[in-house]
Formats: sequence, structure tokens, C-alpha cells
Amino acid sequence: MLLQKVGIAVAAVLILVYSTIFTVREGEVGIVFQFGKVVRDSSADAKGDKQPPKIYMPGVHFKLPIIETVKKLDVRIQTLDSQADRFVTSEKKDLIIDSYVKWKIDDPAKFFLTTNGGDYMMASDLLKNKINNGLRSEIGSRTIKEIVSGERSEVMQNALLSSASSSELGIKVIDVRIKQINLPVEVSNSIYQRMRAERNAVAKEHRAQGVKQAEFIRAEVDREVAIMIATAEKNAKETKGNGDAQAVKIYADAYKLDQNLFTFLKSMNAYKASMTNGSRNVIVVKPESEFFDNFDQIR
Repeated sequence: MLLQKVGIAVAAVLILVYSTIFTVREGEVGIVFQFGKVVRDSSADAKGDKQPPKIYMPGVHFKLPIIETVKKLDVRIQTLDSQADRFVTSEKKDLIIDSYVKWKIDDPAKFFLTTNGGDYMMASDLLKNKINNGLRSEIGSRTIKEIVSGERSEVMQNALLSSASSSELGIKVIDVRIKQINLPVEVSNSIYQRMRAERNAVAKEHRAQGVKQAEFIRAEVDREVAIMIATAEKNAKETKGNGDAQAVKIYADAYKLDQNLFTFLKSMNAYKASMTNGSRNVIVVKPESEFFDNFDQIR
């Protein structure tokens, strides 16, 4: 029974000690509340509620059990990556700009007091408003060409400088970056339609030039073909004429050598031509016709 009581007492002491010690990890700071009120830093010069909250840095610390509670703040670099917003340029034209902000808690006490007890959502909204105001001022003084082409980094740098007022929130802005710059959907669609019409016009012009060039090439080829055919026909006729002349000359020379033989051969060719179809050929001539002279000689 005694051992049981001792065990309970030891457990109670351990629980009490455990509830007395709290640890603040690296990248965090701690703020202690006593009965729901912030424990103030008595070492500061201010008095009463104007004294800043006491900040506990990373390490092991002690607090009164049950009476005091601890709230920890993350002082590492945070990223504010909100949705893209609409901005107006100096030309009164809209742009959809997507940006992000890198920030961290620089003054935990001030951050705690100005953000309703360390509310990160409230801090993000306040910081977003300040950054957007800086971006609107920079973008509103420039044209689209200036923003997109050469002065984008200058816009981000000036927006970063304008966010210096965020120190009143206990926040330090590390960097401001523009991820994307787009035109509104309705403007983009009209631009795409105009670009498509321009490309179609260029395509039609190229097609027309291609058709014109094709007709020119086709006409040139047809002309060359016609010239080649005419030249070939001319050469063929000249060759045929030369051949016919040579054949006539050969026949004439042969006729001069033996007129009787020539007459005989000519008659044989005539007989052969007239009897090509055999018995179906009918020749109506007089028996004493010269056509049968060679037959008489053969008999």
C-alpha cells in the first residue's frame, strides 16, 4: 500500500515537472500566457500593457504549471502564394499577374500584437494587401511592353522596397517575385482570333504564290515538251525523207543495172500481194493483160 502511494506521488511529481518544462525548437519562438494574458517583458522601459510580450528563444524553459501556457510562433521563411490578380497598366489595359512573396517574422512581439495573437491568415491578408498596393503602383506607371520586356525585375525590386512598411506588422519581406503575366481571357481570345486571321491571310498568300509558281513551271515544262516533240518530229521527217531518197536512189541504181530483173521482181511482188488471201481473192482482168506476161514466160 505504501509503495503504491509512493508511486503515485512520484508520478505526480514527474507530471508536475513535465508540465513545468517547455521546449522551443530551432526556427520557433515562444510566448507565455498567464491566466490568458500575455506575460510581459518587465525588463523593457515601457510600463503596463505597453510592455512587449516576453519572447522565449529556442531552448529549454520553465513555466508555472496549469497557470501558464505557451504559444509558439514559426519564425522561419514563409511563402505567400495567392491567386493571380488583375492589374491595370498606364495604357489602361488589364493584366493578370501571378506573384508570390517570401517573408518571415522579424519582431515576434509586434507580430503577435498586430495579428490578433499570431494569426497567420490575418498576417497573410495584411501582407498581401501591402504587396498588391506596391505592385499596382509600379504596374500602373508602366506599359505592357515595359513590364514584359525590360523592367520586370525593376517592378519586383520596387514592390519589395514598398513593402518595407510591413515592418509595422513585425514582418520582414525577403523577396517578391512575379511568376506569370497573362492577358485576361476575353482579351487573349480576341488576340488569338486576330493572330489566327493574320496567319490564315499569310497562308492564303503563300498558297496563291505557290499556285502561280506552279502554273509558271507547268507552262515552262509544256513549252519545253512542245519544243522537244516538234524537234523530234522534224528530225524524224528529215531522217525519213533522207531514207526515202536513199531508197529511191538504190531502186534507181538497181533498175539501171537490169531493167528486166527489176520488172520481174515488181511483178512477183504484185502477184504475192494479190494472192495473200488464197482462193478468196478474185482478179478481174483480161487474159492478154500485161499482168500475166510473166506467167506466159514461165509457161
